[in-house]
Amino acid sequence: MTTTRAEYCVVACAEAWRGDGEILATPMGTVPTIGARLARLTFSPDLLLTDGEAMFIGDVPAVGAKAEVVEGWLPYRQHLSMVAGGRRHVMMGASQIDRHGNQNISCIGDWPRPTRQLLGVRGAPVNTVNNPTSYWIPKHSPRVFVAAVDMVCGVGFDRAAAAGPAASRFHGLRVVVSDLGVFDFETPDRTMRVRSLHPGVDVEQVQAATGFPLAVPEQVPTTREPSESELRLIREVIDPKGLREREVRA
Repeated sequence: MTTTRAEYCVVACAEAWRGDGEILATPMGTVPTIGARLARLTFSPDLLLTDGEAMFIGDVPAVGAKAEVVEGWLPYRQHLSMVAGGRRHVMMGASQIDRHGNQNISCIGDWPRPTRQLLGVRGAPVNTVNNPTSYWIPKHSPRVFVAAVDMVCGVGFDRAAAAGPAASRFHGLRVVVSDLGVFDFETPDRTMRVRSLHPGVDVEQVQAATGFPLAVPEQVPTTREPSESELRLIREVIDPKGLREREVRA
């Protein structure tokens, strides 16, 4: 069977946690959840997972299924301690994100009188200045990838640098994964760069869907193919109901 776009996105999300070791993975969204579990079952076996509520889990259940092995209790205070201590790698969503990695999940429009109210700032600032942060955006468009966010929730590289060492010392944005490709900030001015594009996507397509100029390497890699064993885990073990295909349309 042909690898679907959603499955490339799963693998790209999984790769975000490669090499993290014994750190708490906090995926937000179906595809990142599948990706974190795939990473745990393959190249990041020490990755810590939760049941989404208050328990560390020792097994890797299918999405939507209940864990059978509980390894420990994760009360809210301990969760916050892990965040503040940099022992978590969160993959958040973004209603807007700019070229420096500033993220908005709070409102659209002039923030004193917004035209759309969203989730609110939530824990985005403390996430981004204390522990590794990545982003998952299931529909890449100029409405999301914007020249300037309407309100800063997650802190980007420029804001962290301007705020000084208290914000920049442990600040780290890893990758942005979308339905078109993978992006990072490995440029001299710490602006968004194309890291890889999913098969069937070209630079012109992704630039047209982005509201600011992207840094593009001379040779643009293609997001790696999942192995046969990874595809089996995705399709038969982690997501047998195919929920990934609802989040990322072909």
